[in-house]
Amino acid sequence: MQHSRIVITGIGLTSPNGNTLEDYRKNLLEGVARIQLIDMRYMGLVPAGVCDFDPKQYQTRKELRVGTRAGSIAVFSAREAIASSGIDFENFDKSRIGVYIGTTEHGNVETENEVYNISKFDYDTKYWTHHHNPRTVANNPAGEITINTGITGPHYTIGAACAAGNAGLIQALQMLRLGEVDFALAGGVSESIQSFGIFAGFKSQGALGRHDSDVNKTSRPFDKSRNGIVVSEGGCVYSLERLEDAQARGATILGEIIGYRINSDASDYVLPNPERQAECMHQALAVAGIEAGEVDIVNTHATSTPMGDIQEIKAIREVFGSCPTTYINNTKSYIGHCMGAAGALELAGNLPSFQDNIIHPTINIEELDPECDLPNLVINEPRKVDAVKVILNNSFGMLGVNSALIVKKFED
Repeated sequence: MQHSRIVITGIGLTSPNGNTLEDYRKNLLEGVARIQLIDMRYMGLVPAGVCDFDPKQYQTRKELRVGTRAGSIAVFSAREAIASSGIDFENFDKSRIGVYIGTTEHGNVETENEVYNISKFDYDTKYWTHHHNPRTVANNPAGEITINTGITGPHYTIGAACAAGNAGLIQALQMLRLGEVDFALAGGVSESIQSFGIFAGFKSQGALGRHDSDVNKTSRPFDKSRNGIVVSEGGCVYSLERLEDAQARGATILGEIIGYRINSDASDYVLPNPERQAECMHQALAVAGIEAGEVDIVNTHATSTPMGDIQEIKAIREVFGSCPTTYINNTKSYIGHCMGAAGALELAGNLPSFQDNIIHPTINIEELDPECDLPNLVINEPRKVDAVKVILNNSFGMLGVNSALIVKKFED
């Protein structure tokens, strides 16, 4: 079957170390991480990745009062993506725009916070907000985008744990190919730092990261002393279009999605399965119609947990171990784990490599874990190469959901 080619024409984001793609990329190349300590109730100070953007740039006071942090992140990122795309948004048929946003923790965050609030009033439910239900429904972040923008096409969020950012992009691609929409806003968001339960859950698993002297070194995938995740918030939304539509309006094309796959480990609630992860990457390559050696960058999902990083490296070694020009990097070492936004944000950090041919490194590696050693792991300093034409973006999640997304430098 002949499929429409799907291209990226805009990117909007907010991350712990940048609110524009330009600033975000600059900080990735300069090794700038912006992790900070936040005061989490019942736990005291914990490392976290916090976004610093102005929600009032795109939202009214009423929207901020009624809505959620995830919704504000989604609206900001979506509005920036629309502006980046250069589309004549005001005159575009809003019924032909789809919104597909991946998320992990949405809903439980709002309920947990509300329970905490009424605990100060002896749990009297008259103090429970009447905005609770629309705040907690699973489609909230995507729905807040439609309310803010006037989009009347389909919207929903996609729950794929920490693979949700990639899943949002894959869903948008499929809907564009089916002809259900003509323009899509897709990606992922996370408001996870608002939740005590997320921090407590990782701590009880022995998976909450810490560093005794420098909070910015807490997230250190592949380092021998790594000890866990840095919980972060963030968002990244892309504008996607069919190639013929983008070309007809003279859009700047930032990349073309050529391959993807989502599969399941079906083996454990938390521990990744390297065999299934490798299978996911192989299948994405088959969809793209390319060989492993044609991939220039593999962005790893690695979260800085002792076993999780090793399991992913086993999978990458199986797929790319004999590929001398395939380089491996990681973005969580800068921004922590942005959960539902992780895949989308990490892809965005690598896309500028199509223009500058520079691969941003994994930072904070003082002593590489021998079990995570790969010949082309880019460590601590950027790597200049002759050309970057293909990027494979890994994003995995709990309950064994795996995703791999392949983006190619656009060639007409």
